[in-house]
Amino acid sequence: MTQLAKKVLKVLIKKKLSISMAESCTGGLLSSSLTNYSGASKAVKLGLVTYSNESKIRLLKIPKKLLQKYGAVSPETCSYMLKGLKKLCKTNLGVSITGIAGPHGATKLKPVGLVYIGIRKKSKVIIQKFIFKSKNRKKIQNLTVNKVFKLVLLLCK
Repeated sequence: MTQLAKKVLKVLIKKKLSISMAESCTGGLLSSSLTNYSGASKAVKLGLVTYSNESKIRLLKIPKKLLQKYGAVSPETCSYMLKGLKKLCKTNLGVSITGIAGPHGATKLKPVGLVYIGIRKKSKVIIQKFIFKSKNRKKIQNLTVNKVFKLVLLLCK
């Protein structure tokens, strides 16, 4: 992951792009991975850990009814996380992550390893669903962050 993080940061700085992040199931791992490197402040503008529904409602302005209807782990919530992030911080790129890293919290419809990643580059928004086949919390978090880095690199080509 460290090489990918370094590569993403170099690309963002080289292309003069800024990034903001709203993380749930990764608990700040994405932000931390990028800010491990000197010069990160040239690209990284905001990293929020909106782990609880309360923080999603208060900070990202996600409607309580939306969370009640779809749940915190849903494409709808992931999309709203991006919208709220955009209002908080005017960056070229926004990333939102919500999922179930386990080992608890799963249901039949929402298994451990289910993750939604949202990426906004200017006005283009992509929400992708992933099911990482692992029961290991740390592994799911790492796989999620790696996937974000790969998606960001693809979008920044």
